[in-house]
Amino acid sequence: MQQVKNGDKVKVHYHGRLTSGETFDSSEGREPLEFEVGSGMVIKGFDDGVTGMKVGEKKTVNIPAENAYGEKNPEMIIDYPKTQFPEDIQLQVGTPLVMSNASGQQFQVKIAEVKDDVVILDANHPLAGEELIFDLELVEIIGAKPLIIMP
Repeated sequence: MQQVKNGDKVKVHYHGRLTSGETFDSSEGREPLEFEVGSGMVIKGFDDGVTGMKVGEKKTVNIPAENAYGEKNPEMIIDYPKTQFPEDIQLQVGTPLVMSNASGQQFQVKIAEVKDDVVILDANHPLAGEELIFDLELVEIIGAKPLIIMP
C-alpha cells in the first residue's frame, strides 16, 4: 500500500489541541485539509506527521513549538502609546487588533497588557511557544507532482 512521501498531495482530517486539552482547530464537519507534503503549506511538524502514513491510517503526533509556530519572539512584543488608540476603543487584555506597518502590510496583534501610558501588544502567532497535538487521519493520497525530465 502506498505511503505518503514528500511531494505527494494528500487529504487529511485532523483535530488540533494544546497540551491543556483545549482544541484550537479541527476539520470536523468540513472537507479534509488538502495540501502538498513538503511544500511549506503546513507547519513542519504536520508535514513530518503525515509522511509515511497509509490511506485510512490514524495517528496522534506531538509537535514541539520549534516545529510548529516557533517560540515566542520577544521582539514581537510592542509598546504602543495609549494616545495612538481611538478614544472609543475598549483596551482589554486578550483583545485582538489589526495593525499596519510602514509599507501598509496588515498583521494581527493582541493586547497583552494595559499600562498608564502604553499598551503592550503581542504580534507573535497566537500558537507561538505552544506544543501542539494533532490527531490525524489520512483520507487520500492524490499523488506526487509529475516530474519533468529533459532528454
